[in-house]
Amino acid sequence: MAKLFSQADVAKHNTEKDCWIIISGKAYDVTNFLAEHPGGKKVVLALAGKDATVKFNALHKAEPTLRKYGPRLYVGDVGETSSPAVAPPVAAIVPKAAAPVAAPSAPVKAEKAPLRVNPNRFGEQIPYGDPSWYQDWNSPYYNESHRRFRAAMRQFVETEIMPFCHEWDEARAIPKEVIKKCYTAGWLPGVIGPPWPTKYAGTNIAGGVRPEEFDAFHEAILVDEIARCGSGGVTWGLYCGLFIGLPPVVHFGSQQLQDKVCGPCLTGDKVICLCITEPYAGSDVANLQTTAVKTADGKHYIVNGEKKWITNGVFADFFTVAVRTGGAGMGGVSMLVIERSMPGVTTKQMNCSGVWSSGTAYITFEDVKVPVENLIGVENNGFKYVMYNFNHERWGIALQATRMARVCLEESVKYAFKRSTFGKLLIEHPVIRFKLAHMARQVEACTAMGENITYQLKTLSHEDQNQSLGGPIALFKAQSTQTFEYCAREAAQIFGGLAYTRGGQGEKVERLYREVRAWAIPAGSEEIMLDLGIRQAVKKYETRLKNKL
Repeated sequence: MAKLFSQADVAKHNTEKDCWIIISGKAYDVTNFLAEHPGGKKVVLALAGKDATVKFNALHKAEPTLRKYGPRLYVGDVGETSSPAVAPPVAAIVPKAAAPVAAPSAPVKAEKAPLRVNPNRFGEQIPYGDPSWYQDWNSPYYNESHRRFRAAMRQFVETEIMPFCHEWDEARAIPKEVIKKCYTAGWLPGVIGPPWPTKYAGTNIAGGVRPEEFDAFHEAILVDEIARCGSGGVTWGLYCGLFIGLPPVVHFGSQQLQDKVCGPCLTGDKVICLCITEPYAGSDVANLQTTAVKTADGKHYIVNGEKKWITNGVFADFFTVAVRTGGAGMGGVSMLVIERSMPGVTTKQMNCSGVWSSGTAYITFEDVKVPVENLIGVENNGFKYVMYNFNHERWGIALQATRMARVCLEESVKYAFKRSTFGKLLIEHPVIRFKLAHMARQVEACTAMGENITYQLKTLSHEDQNQSLGGPIALFKAQSTQTFEYCAREAAQIFGGLAYTRGGQGEKVERLYREVRAWAIPAGSEEIMLDLGIRQAVKKYETRLKNKL
């Protein structure tokens, strides 16, 4: 049981050699912490023996800061230590005589009905801090299994990921055991999309969801909740390689290749990454230059070339690599699985603006000898395999960008309710509300667009998706990344100097502002996405016109 101190007790500890403070009704001995305090010891000593709650909350992100430092500094609770006054016996309380009741001179006004609370409300209810189905809105897309899955995902993110994002990002690495935790928690295999891969991943799914229930909306919730951690590096570091690197093996690899790769990757024991982009070719996949030449005996490929900006490449065990095995253009592209243990594979961490903990790599392949059994599908059909997963990849990136834009909005609203300028809270300034309104309208539009596309992914065959969704998903990606950029900028303006400082209250905003380009460029730049969205629509329209003639 916690010790109980009065405010007078705490007030006695008011010197540099014996310094206690009160925060939210709890007493902390900060004597040995004074030298560690980032703002210097004097600001703490000014509150020695006093209640520091208001100033602490104004200058810190209270919950994560107390979670990190509180356990070792906490000494007890603060409250009344004297015995409470004893109430008189019931018999001693003599009621007054009731006054005669006069007839009412006017109709009695009916009491207001109690405010209805939606039992499906979820989260902190920060204005526009979560999608509308978390709040009071009904939705045709989600059922009870989605709500259970959402609750489990949020619990995992808030306890196992969010408190460590800054630490992992600054270290430019995520402990490998964390990825294993993601499998144990029942969500890691879900990033490759439905159906749930029971053969290699088992049946344990977060929230008690049954494998046959797992659909595109469960995956969307997974992507959304992980992105809420507010770190692109952590988000991508945990699962990006699996998300884009394993599907070619799952959909087109031989049984032997699947048995070698899928199980270890889906269970978090191994990491895989996708290697397409080169120093010479990014979105122009058909013109990549990494070569794979078959040996005279036909048993191996000899691979030579470079890949650049490869997410998870620093710590990957398997590399799903697009190579040139034939002539020029898309018809000469194949895909191979290259293993780190093969001689000639070198990976170097790149010094990028953001996503530091995702292991972005420059990779060189020098005379790497790869067994022909590691060929994915059919030789020279690799371009088709690359394109097969692009819709899924772009959809996921757009969902991430939408939530990260929402994180900028959520953080801004919370800060606006605690920061005061010119004698009033930021939220009371019309110009701040104006910024929040523009952020909210764009984020909500992206969410609605994403849910509509997710429903198509759930209900259309893969063939129909390829025919109908390439353009709309491209526009969704461009819309979400431009919204992300807008919200990151406006959030930085609201936070001011805090958004220009790594760590602290503006940690998420500062980091996301740096990371916007990592969403606007990969998997198809905004310019290419916008053009693709219209070109596909025009092509379909022209086909319909010809069919009418």
